[in-house]
Amino acid sequence: MSTVILYGTETGTGELVADAISDVLAAEHDPSIYDMTEFAVEDLNTDDFLVVICSTYGEGELPTGAEPFADELDEVQPDLSGLRFAVFGLGDTVYGDTFNRGGEIMAEKLTALGAVQVGEHGRHDLSSKVKPQAQAKEWAQALTDVIAEG
Repeated sequence: MSTVILYGTETGTGELVADAISDVLAAEHDPSIYDMTEFAVEDLNTDDFLVVICSTYGEGELPTGAEPFADELDEVQPDLSGLRFAVFGLGDTVYGDTFNRGGEIMAEKLTALGAVQVGEHGRHDLSSKVKPQAQAKEWAQALTDVIAEG
């Protein structure tokens, strides 16, 4: 089983978070990191563990960096039964009801195709004083046990 980290970002914070999560998981899980704009749906392997990092853009939309992958999921409709995944979302509570919606959209798309979300859905709030990379590292520590359970 491999660990694949996919990030969708608008400003680059998602990539920084992906790197931070990879640093934590590297000791036991040897993760690979991909920008969602450069990852094809056909490359998803249900034997892998998938970590999705996704920011939220505008009024609760996916960031530009996640749109091609999300659109491809909708078009191809792959059977993702057996795929386990975790999500770390980036957002800002200033946007109210659409806070962290990007990560939720990705989770909904994957579960609709048979994948199973595991672990805590991480939700970083840009309005907080906590740096996204720091929260992501803490979240990834808990995720190491969840991955191992697979």
